[in-house]
Amino acid sequence: MANVKKEGGSKGVGMVSGIIILLCIFVGWIIWQFIMGNGANFEGGVNTGHPLPGNYLAMVYKGGPIVPVLMGLLLMVVVFSFERFSVISKAAGKGNLDAFMKTIQGDIKQGKIDEAISACDKQQGSVANAVKSALVKYQEVKKEGFTSEEASETIHKEIEEATALEMPMLEKNLTIISTLVSLGTLAGLLGTVTGMIKAFGALASTGTPDQAALANGISEALINTATGISTSALAIVTYNFFTSKIDTLTYSIDEAGSTIVNTYRKFRGSLKS
Repeated sequence: MANVKKEGGSKGVGMVSGIIILLCIFVGWIIWQFIMGNGANFEGGVNTGHPLPGNYLAMVYKGGPIVPVLMGLLLMVVVFSFERFSVISKAAGKGNLDAFMKTIQGDIKQGKIDEAISACDKQQGSVANAVKSALVKYQEVKKEGFTSEEASETIHKEIEEATALEMPMLEKNLTIISTLVSLGTLAGLLGTVTGMIKAFGALASTGTPDQAALANGISEALINTATGISTSALAIVTYNFFTSKIDTLTYSIDEAGSTIVNTYRKFRGSLKS
């Protein structure tokens, strides 16, 4: 039953992501066609004319049909970045994560497990949930009188299971952002190639080369290159930022787990003495 729910949830998430991707491409096309391609941006009032001097919207419009695709990819990076930022921020909890960890470690070292659990309930989020699971398990092994090695293995296993449940939520859609790093570059390269084909086509025309067609081809190539590089650069920055944030969260969980295990070892040592 749980697997059926998980599969249904994964399909639902995949469908939502697919809809967002299609919407971003559609919005990118609208921006390209009706905002950048607005006749007011061109000489003669039509988008088939030359861009007005200094009008960058018109210049980008002249990048050709690859531009709306690149605009869609750029929008995907922005949309999924905001979505990830919101989810990962919630995973850290309501309060400051560093302050929460200091409070938790202090309570654990002093043997105030109930106070630490209460702090987890107040903090909420993925880190607090995983730490709370470890604290509850600590109380169980303490009652059952496990040896230090058994307790260590049991608590670490509990932390691993709790972290494994939280990680899919944290890493969701990061694959899309990492894929956009390559797609942005490849789409820009495709636009560059098509622009250069047009440029060389103008050079190969009979008689004197069509300077306007040559200039348009080179402009299309450069615009697509710049847009593709910008998309990839933004995707790289956001992907590395979010993976760093996730690493910080998992490190906090592991740090709390080590503190819990060390506290139990001290507890067992005090019984022997």
